[in-house]
Amino acid sequence: MSMKLGFATLLLLGSILFICCTSALSHPHVFIVQRLQIVFDDQGIAGFRMIWGFDEFFSSMVADDYDKNKNRTLEPDEIAVIKEKAFAYIAEYDYFTFVKINDKSFKVKWIKDFTATLNNGKLSYQFFIPCHVRANKNFKEIIIATYDPTYYSAIFFAGEHPASIKNGDKFEIQSSIKEDNSTSIYFGTVNPWALFLKFRLKL
Repeated sequence: MSMKLGFATLLLLGSILFICCTSALSHPHVFIVQRLQIVFDDQGIAGFRMIWGFDEFFSSMVADDYDKNKNRTLEPDEIAVIKEKAFAYIAEYDYFTFVKINDKSFKVKWIKDFTATLNNGKLSYQFFIPCHVRANKNFKEIIIATYDPTYYSAIFFAGEHPASIKNGDKFEIQSSIKEDNSTSIYFGTVNPWALFLKFRLKL
């Protein structure tokens, strides 16, 4: 049997090896169940409140590292360290929140009101993303897709009450949650799920 391999064969083998190695490194290690609250003010949308619930393994890791007095409750000084050490780094990934307003990207540069809680050993984060969109008589569309571009974390909408509206009485609102087919991650194999919301002033 000849020991020589053609260039095409070597290229194929190299591609398979690359895909296998990358897949092994890129599959999700952290799992997040999320709920979104769309917050309105008198002018229109004021922003989005994000509520993330983490899997037991990640919850245990954070509790071990940051619940210093081991009382199974996160106190203000512990929450401040969690924000700095286990949350702030995702700012470079737009806080895993990718927003389009009438098909134009809105970059999430900052958040506020971050807090973390432990409830029966399960960790959750809550934070607010300011995003002001003024309403008028025409529908405006907001798409909110939440995902980790590196696919180290997998983010899913909650099965019950995945999204809610606050202070929306002045507006006509339509919403749905579905795959965002305009976006793909993980070598084009995954389309993240997103909240699609249209709103306008009530006529």
